[in-house]
Amino acid sequence: MYYQFYELSHAAMTPLRAAADATRLFYSNPFNPASHTVAGRSISALCEMFERTTRRYAKPEFAITRTRIDGKPVAVKQKTVWHKPFCNLLHFERDLPASADAGPTILMVAPLSGHYATLLRGTVETMLPYADVYITDWIDARMVPYSDGTFDLDDYIDYVIEMLDHLGPQTHVMAVCQPSVPVLAAVALMSTENDPNLPATMTLMGGPIDTRRNPTAVNKLAEQRGTKWFADNVIMSVPFPHPGFLREVYPGFLQLSGFMSMNLDRHISAHGEFFNHLVEGDGDSAEKHRDFYDEYLAVMDLDAAFYLQTVEAVFVEHALPKGEMTHRGTPVDCSAITNTALLTIEGENDDISGLGQTEAAHDLCTGLPEAMRQHHVQPKVGHYGVFNGSRFRAEVAPKILDFMARHGRPAARKRRKSAASQRAA
Repeated sequence: MYYQFYELSHAAMTPLRAAADATRLFYSNPFNPASHTVAGRSISALCEMFERTTRRYAKPEFAITRTRIDGKPVAVKQKTVWHKPFCNLLHFERDLPASADAGPTILMVAPLSGHYATLLRGTVETMLPYADVYITDWIDARMVPYSDGTFDLDDYIDYVIEMLDHLGPQTHVMAVCQPSVPVLAAVALMSTENDPNLPATMTLMGGPIDTRRNPTAVNKLAEQRGTKWFADNVIMSVPFPHPGFLREVYPGFLQLSGFMSMNLDRHISAHGEFFNHLVEGDGDSAEKHRDFYDEYLAVMDLDAAFYLQTVEAVFVEHALPKGEMTHRGTPVDCSAITNTALLTIEGENDDISGLGQTEAAHDLCTGLPEAMRQHHVQPKVGHYGVFNGSRFRAEVAPKILDFMARHGRPAARKRRKSAASQRAA
């Protein structure tokens, strides 16, 4: 009933949002003398804040149309190259000359934890000048028809394996935050089966491999409450008329409430500053606020099966670090990983995945020689700074690209360049 009440409340606010937007336009119109007064700008600012705080934010677009390689602009096209009911695999195809080195092929596995894959827009933009980038574009569960069945952690691992098989043995896989566990499990299962499309390297960034290490508030809450509490209190049915009508989900609006409550004072302060920027006419600062919250407030529903299985296996039972994780009855043995180099990255001030949680992957991958493993702690960054921002661009990304260059597979790179030449011919 809570989901239905939320939908009704949102619908009931529609006339008020429309009135607020009309009022904002009236008082911000430069031909209106009131727009040049503090009172007029204050009314306009209040109306914009009301409209934005009661709006449902749509899925953002990547909107990446070009990059720069060797100082020259290069066109970029976004294409869907693989599809399943709960995920599209997007390729950012660069218009490279036939003779150009495409760089490493990167499968960037975005987190399925409430926000859309566009949260990694900056990560993609940073890598595009140097690599051929693919990314998982997870689909909002409320948009997936009930007839398509459920999606759980086992399905997630299957998706990762299928995408790696689709891209081939030259691939370098990057898991940002939540996907670290299913990506590590997928590579372990592929290694056990001697899959020919095993990735060359695996980069795990700020992921909850072992949440018993330096547990954060998020980790403690999950362990204290237990899976049953979450099943009883946060799982709801998608209401009519969404395509996923009757699907059991963890709603995006509940997730967003949790995100914001963790740093509520910071969000309140940011909106107070936004109001002042609008009144003072500081358009650049106001636009930065809009850009950030357009992304941050856009959330998606998660299929209940995936969410509850993840809570149980990762945060309550700690199945992977205990060596107890299975995939459709098959044990996940990380010691089987012997031919995929491992890079783990953590943020010094990460309050989502504490220090040591991602590094724990090295203790599980006992079959990897020291020469094929590396760990990096990025100073002065939190969770978001591990994969985005100025320090990511200047310090983290070069380490990832260098690691991929050192552990790439020459034969695979040659096959890829040959294939590119044949396509150009």
